[in-house]
Amino acid sequence: MTIAFLDVGYKASGARAACVLADSWESESPHATYVREIDATEPYEPGSFFRRELPCLLCVLRLPPLLPEIVVVDGYVWLPSPLRPGLGAYLYEALGRCAPVVGIAKTAFAGAHSCDAVARVFRGDSRHPLFVTAVGIELDVAAQRVRQMPGKHRIPEMMRIADRLSRSTASAGERTV
Repeated sequence: MTIAFLDVGYKASGARAACVLADSWESESPHATYVREIDATEPYEPGSFFRRELPCLLCVLRLPPLLPEIVVVDGYVWLPSPLRPGLGAYLYEALGRCAPVVGIAKTAFAGAHSCDAVARVFRGDSRHPLFVTAVGIELDVAAQRVRQMPGKHRIPEMMRIADRLSRSTASAGERTV
């Protein structure tokens, strides 16, 4: 199994998309990482974040030789109150529904605490939950996988690595395009 953990970091102009590939939910280190420099992005539009981030995610997902079996994004698959598609749902559709997408959000979107499509996941000693959403995989299964992922802190290690890569300059061992 291959799982891709994706994140995008924004600069004054453009962005840097990161893809961290792991062999399983239990992996403690990636088997490959990819980063893609994006020259220009759409401006941020409240309620339509996917318009800015989705093109970046699709660019970096073209770099691995095969589409991962599961994709994990930093954000929501479903936005609560009222329930509507988020970044992960748009990504799932853009991938032809060929790979389940799991969203791990660090902050609560309005209505997240009471929405059945959002699982609150506590990790480590944190009193602050992660907000997990999913499509193509049962929410309870996705939440359990996120809860059990390696990492001593609130953010799972693979997501932490993707975040770091999306914010930094290229370092040894990364495939930068």
